[in-house]
Parts: sequence; structure tokens; C-alpha cells
Amino acid sequence: MYQSAAQMFKDKKVLILGFGREGVSTYRFIRSMYPDMHLTVADKNEIKLDDKNVTLICGDSYMDSLNDFDIVMKSPGIAFLNVDIKDGTLVTCQTDLFLKFAPCRKVGITGSKGKTTTSTLIYDMLKEGGFDARLIGNIGVPVLEDINTVTPETIAVIEMSSHQLEFTSSSPEVAVLTNIYEEHLDHYRDGFRGYVNAKLNIVRWQKEDDTFIYNATQGLDDLCDLGKIKSHKVGVKKDAPMPFNVQNEHLLGEHNRQDILFAFEAAKHFGVDAAAAERAIEKFNGIEHRMEKVGTFRGITFYNDCIATIPHAVECAAEALKDVDTLIFGGMDRGLDYGEFENYLKKSNIKNLIGTPETGHKICDKIEGAPQKNVYKAPDLESAVKKAYEVTEKGKICLLSPAASSYNCYKNFEEKGRHYKKLVREYGKED
Repeated sequence: MYQSAAQMFKDKKVLILGFGREGVSTYRFIRSMYPDMHLTVADKNEIKLDDKNVTLICGDSYMDSLNDFDIVMKSPGIAFLNVDIKDGTLVTCQTDLFLKFAPCRKVGITGSKGKTTTSTLIYDMLKEGGFDARLIGNIGVPVLEDINTVTPETIAVIEMSSHQLEFTSSSPEVAVLTNIYEEHLDHYRDGFRGYVNAKLNIVRWQKEDDTFIYNATQGLDDLCDLGKIKSHKVGVKKDAPMPFNVQNEHLLGEHNRQDILFAFEAAKHFGVDAAAAERAIEKFNGIEHRMEKVGTFRGITFYNDCIATIPHAVECAAEALKDVDTLIFGGMDRGLDYGEFENYLKKSNIKNLIGTPETGHKICDKIEGAPQKNVYKAPDLESAVKKAYEVTEKGKICLLSPAASSYNCYKNFEEKGRHYKKLVREYGKED
């Protein structure tokens, strides 16, 4: 890989855009090939880097000079809403480099929801089947971090966000698309269309002998022309027969059933049999912040589903858990349409609805007065947890499932979820 990648960067003016976890990883990767190459690193925040061959650009104007470079290595969290890239400037990313140059087999997983569970299940099934597998990408491990350890026998399981796929011009041997719903509309100049186009890069560059596994229940033809996809297509439907028994409390609900089917189709491509897949499912320990059981306190069972940043994910969690008496929801307003979600809440069996800023308060205004509903506006998550302890019936469930991102008050959904768990335990102590 290094020889091919090194040729790509040779004698080029290179900008590393964003210096978080992935940006730092990109810097190390380039330095492993070119210890003395001059690099430029740009980030909105202050950067501390002891390297005489690096120019730093920090502050609000950190993206003003993108077109001065031959290659821009973009970190996934940076939006290009008002950025015009001239011909001659290549914008790319770690995911693209890995797909192009890594000397291993690759399966990529994307989707609005379910990609972390599906990716983890594929990885677990491959390991259970005796394969050398790596779980990398959007799941928290930059794809180039341990690139020197992969071999032609390695199978890289790569969770891919739309942001990582946006500037990718390669596709994996196996591509899995779990679903597409309105998400990240504030990130793309063309809104939902831009989001969908980014997602479809996972399959757009596949070859005819590659495999595309997709959600055949959703009606994907409304979003893209499946007929133009030349790779082998495998549609997964809700009513598809399950090839093995599933009894795992971490995989409740129809959405998890579909994730299992996606994972098994991908694992089968590499030679995993049903027995190995079933063993992997039995051992699956769940995903933090995904229908995560926090515990039972004062007779109330609390679940953390903070990864649910769209309404559909909230509905799936509530229906899977069945006994939800209180729902805490709300977060950053990114322009999603909540009309259908408001109707769902009105018709649901959830009695107590606690909204937090920003979207939660707007939804509360629309559903206030609905029959047999107690609707509360909480100024913050702490107040919401306190209210949940007051109103939730003992023996039932309180679920945090925001239906929105967490960036209005938190660094990310992980920070919000961990704060929720801390508050639940703190206020759950018996007097």
C-alpha cells in the first residue's frame, strides 16, 4: 500500500483539513511515508504540533485557502456547504485511500441507522468463522491507524458514514446499505439529495463481481436506479426467513432482526456458515448508546438510546422494548420534518413525553393536549431525568431516545448518553 499511496502524495502540496482523531491519524500516515515533506494542517480550533515542516492554519478562516493545495485530506465532520473546489484540487479522505490501496479484502457498511450493529455483527461472525478480521472506520478506529498490520487474507469491516463517503471514489468488495432516512440535512448543500448521493458512493464504484446488500423493504428505487448498479444485488426483506434462532436481549425488535440478516448475507460472501453466525449472535454484547439497558432504579428500568438521532430509530426502539412509559427526546434542530413523528407519539402507548431543547420543545408544542398524554418541557437533561423519576410507573421503562443530534448541548451523542447514565444512577439512589 505504501508504495502506491506514496506515489499519490509525491511532490504534491498537501493540506490535512481537521485535526481530530482522523486528522492526527492522517498526519502520522503521511509522515510514515515522507518524514520531511512540508504539510499544512488546518482546523477551527488551536493546534499544538511540534513539527518544523508543518504550517498551521487555525481559526474561523481555516478553510479559506483550500484551493491553494493539490490534495486536501478532509476529516469527515467538516461540511462543505459554501465551499467551491477548483479543478486541480483533489479532495479525498482516509476511507478513499484505504479502499484504493489497502492490500486486503473489504466489506463496507453504511445507512442512516443500524450500521454500527451490522458492522459489529459482521466482524463477530467473521471472527467466529476463523477469519482475520478488523473492525474500523466510523465505529471509532481511523482506517489508516493500523494499516501496516493487514494482509491479503485480512477482511476489513469498515463502518462508513455519509461524511466519510462524500469524497470517496472507490467501493468495497461487499457493500451493505441498511436504510436511508432524512439525516444530516445541515451538512449537504443539496440537502437530502446530497446526503443520498454521498451514501451511494459505497456501491457506485463496485465491479460486476462485487456484491451489494441492501434494504429491499424500503423501496430503494425511489432514491436511486438499482438497474444501473452492475454488481451482484442482494435485497433483504423484513419477512425473509431467519436461518438460525436468535435469543439475545441486545437484539430486540424488527430493526435488529434486519441488521442480523444484513450481517449474515455479508459474512456468507466470505465463507461464514450459519453455525458460526449463530454463535456470534449468542455472544453479542450490544452497542453502547443503542437500546442500552442502564439498570433498574426505584422500580423503573432506564434505557439509553442516544444514538437514535432520527424519528424512525426512536420508533423502532420503543416498539422493540414494548413497555415504555416515559420517553425523553429532543436535541439540535437540523431541519428534519417531525410531522409523522408527532402523530406517532400521539397514537403510541407512551404516557409521559418529556421534551428537551431544541426540537423536543417544538414537538411538545404540537402534541400538547393529546388524549392520555402527559407532556413536559424540560430545560435540560438533568431536569428531564428528575421528571422521569417523578412520573414513570414502577415496573415500566424510561427511554432516552432523542430523535435529534446532540450538538446543541453536547460534543456528541456519546457524551450525552454518558451524562444521562450518570444522572440516572445519581438520582436513582434511594433516600
